[in-house]
Amino acid sequence: MEIKDTFKTIASPSTEILFKEKNSKFFGYAFPITSEDEIKSIIEKLRKQHFGAGHFCYAFQLGTDTISFRANDDGEPSNSAGMPIYGQILSFGLTNVLVVVVRFFGGVKLGVGGLISAYKTAAQMALEEAEIIEKTIDIHFQISFDYKNMNKVMRIIKEKNLEIISQQMEESCQIEISTRKKNAEMIFDIFTNLFEIEIKKFNHS
Repeated sequence: MEIKDTFKTIASPSTEILFKEKNSKFFGYAFPITSEDEIKSIIEKLRKQHFGAGHFCYAFQLGTDTISFRANDDGEPSNSAGMPIYGQILSFGLTNVLVVVVRFFGGVKLGVGGLISAYKTAAQMALEEAEIIEKTIDIHFQISFDYKNMNKVMRIIKEKNLEIISQQMEESCQIEISTRKKNAEMIFDIFTNLFEIEIKKFNHS
């Protein structure tokens, strides 16, 4: 079974789009995010930018192995805003992304069907504006060894094109390396089989 070790996300925040429906204005945005903590400040910025808007509805998806997501209707009828936005994130096949749609009410009620369609369209337009990129899921290892084994370790790092994240070179050395998930087991085995060299998976807390 092939290990899936890539995911799709967006390269940078999309440019603002505007979708109008019966005098209501829907501004759509997409942002790349790596944690839920980033969402609050993004929404706050948009609130300042669109002072007086009635609804700041959004959906996000995070993660590759374990997925977390949320859809927020921000006062619109239940499931009429957040879920249609989230549906677009899914149909584009993205993760680590936040899509926000800001609504200015134009005096004419759209009804639940109209809202679902408007939020869906604004989210779709925002994601179409974004540059979609594919990234690899990387596993980090920490290698510990004595200085005298440096050449052995460096040769493998070079041969296998491993990325060095950080290194500490003293009498005892530590290097943090990164490799894509599908090569992780092989890399782990190579270093494990080396004499006097210790490797362990590096967990980012």
